[in-house]
Amino acid sequence: MSSIDFAAAADLATLHGLLDLVQMKNGWAKPVPSFYPEPKQTFVPAHWRYRDARAALHKAGSLVATEWAERRNLIMANPIPGNDYPTVRTLVGAYQMVQAGETARSHRHTPNAMRVVLEAAPHTYTIVAGKKIPMAPGDVLLTPNWFYHGHSNESDEEAYWADFLDSPLVHLLGPMFFEGHPGELEPAQEIATASPLRFAFAEYKPRLLNQAEQAAGVRTLLLGPSSLPTFDRVAVSIAKGATWTVPRSTVNAIFIVVEGEGTSNAGGAHFTWQRGDMIALPSWYDHQHKAASDAVLMRVSDEPLLRKLDWVRSGANG
Repeated sequence: MSSIDFAAAADLATLHGLLDLVQMKNGWAKPVPSFYPEPKQTFVPAHWRYRDARAALHKAGSLVATEWAERRNLIMANPIPGNDYPTVRTLVGAYQMVQAGETARSHRHTPNAMRVVLEAAPHTYTIVAGKKIPMAPGDVLLTPNWFYHGHSNESDEEAYWADFLDSPLVHLLGPMFFEGHPGELEPAQEIATASPLRFAFAEYKPRLLNQAEQAAGVRTLLLGPSSLPTFDRVAVSIAKGATWTVPRSTVNAIFIVVEGEGTSNAGGAHFTWQRGDMIALPSWYDHQHKAASDAVLMRVSDEPLLRKLDWVRSGANG
């Protein structure tokens, strides 16, 4: 029998106090409901300028050595109180720079990763599973979880790109593992120009522009067939003067501007963007994008995971 005399409780306040003694919480008068009629907008739309990130990383090149920093990168943390990591709930976006003639040591981890190249001269590579994969502006490169990966800039120019990882999701669920390569940089001789982990901009842009319009002046292309289980990559073309309106949904997304200029509106916020800028669009916000010049954006989102769980809802069907 229980050592707590629940039968002696004369009122609910007393009963609640007794429940605390046995580390139980009542389910009938919770201060914060477990269920609510629609998703909470915990994260907010946000915008970061590539020109700021580039300038900061260029300076960091003289202050932050890759010998002691695992990666020379900048995290785009969503500007909500107490947050210093996720860009949206399940994903983080960052900018990274590797100097001319420099390498970034190889490691592997359970989070999946993806890169969108912003600046890179010939002979700039990411090394994945023992193969050197070229990095050219606009290219998209995948790093599936637990693949060793490092970077080697064998050119005479700094290289810059955007990284996207599902680390916030891994933090939430718990299975975080990380391991450095025993040889610092994984040996690699083969140059895998046609790697299935690489989507070359020169190849996918023509395919994108040949897609049927989703709206006037707007085309989209899901890059595949290689994929990651937790987030996707959708190229979006918006012609000069065209507007793309997206209803709110449960999908969390981050956009990177591959080329062009324009504006976006979401949740009362207005952003003016250009090449290389990053935009956070968390779940349950309507958003609208208008191109001031022909633009290509890359949308990274957790839609594949939500679809597997049958959790994709939009403002139209939610």
